[in-house]
Amino acid sequence: MTAFIFLAGTLATGAALLLLAPLMRRRTDAKPAMFAALAVVVGVLGGGFGLYRMLSTYDWGGTVPAVADTPAAMTAKLARRLAREPDDLQGWLLLGRSYSELGQFPLAARAYQRADRIADGKNVEALIGVGETLVAQDAESLRGPAGHVFERALELDPTSGKAIFYSAFAALTRGDRALARERFQKMLALDPPEQVRKILESQIAGLEAAGGQGANAAAVDGARVSVRVTLAPALAASIPAGSTLFVAARDPKQPGPPFAVKRLPATFPVDVDLSAADAMLESRRIAAGQQLEVVARVSLGGQPTATRGDPFGQVGYHVGQDGRLDIVIDKLSQ
Repeated sequence: MTAFIFLAGTLATGAALLLLAPLMRRRTDAKPAMFAALAVVVGVLGGGFGLYRMLSTYDWGGTVPAVADTPAAMTAKLARRLAREPDDLQGWLLLGRSYSELGQFPLAARAYQRADRIADGKNVEALIGVGETLVAQDAESLRGPAGHVFERALELDPTSGKAIFYSAFAALTRGDRALARERFQKMLALDPPEQVRKILESQIAGLEAAGGQGANAAAVDGARVSVRVTLAPALAASIPAGSTLFVAARDPKQPGPPFAVKRLPATFPVDVDLSAADAMLESRRIAAGQQLEVVARVSLGGQPTATRGDPFGQVGYHVGQDGRLDIVIDKLSQ
């Protein structure tokens, strides 16, 4: 906009000079028309500016956004600095946090991995950052690489709340309920925030109930959620080839990981069955009588966590009573 204003001003000034020339030329029978010349300058320059300001849609009273101060711009600036100062441990940790805030988890993982190498594997924040970004990209990594990273962090700092929390879930994915319960209780002793406390208490209660299931195990194993997923025609063009479909069953009233989840190619229509075999955690499995919410989401970035613009659909499901229900993907994540 600045360049346009400069150009318009230059043209207006040129027009004013063309009009001034005959007015200022001294003639034999009269003096130069000084007052008329001044009127021309004011009229052309001032009037033109006034009309443009009145008729244009430009926000003359607003401020130009400081693009350089946006989180993305500041993160890019930090990345450029670290390219020149590659051994700045705190800088790489900050870059990892910044990329995570922007939802750029692959870049965040690389930043944390760089910090981990600089610290020779002895920085807890770097390790936890690596683990969290791996889980953000694929929750199944908790069974493998991410789980191992959290164990390393816990060895370095046995009092780290995040290391205890994530390693407890990692123990659950391995089927080690006793260790998971011990770590959840240890986390409770750290007086976590209320939301986290509810998750921990729910997990401990589930583990205690699982220990005495016995005859109920068969009922749990036989329970399932059955849905048919279709895509609204209006969104068909927005699904790139090779996209990933995630179908998850969760209890909207109970925070924590889903009771079951499947990762599939995004082809439609598709019939999906979720059962205890698809559980992420041993203590959270589909059982008869549950009132669940089933969400089908196309991940445009291939990540298990929802990102802005991901197409999705959902339906309520009563386990043990409902048959195969339809889910139409017809909305976009905000």
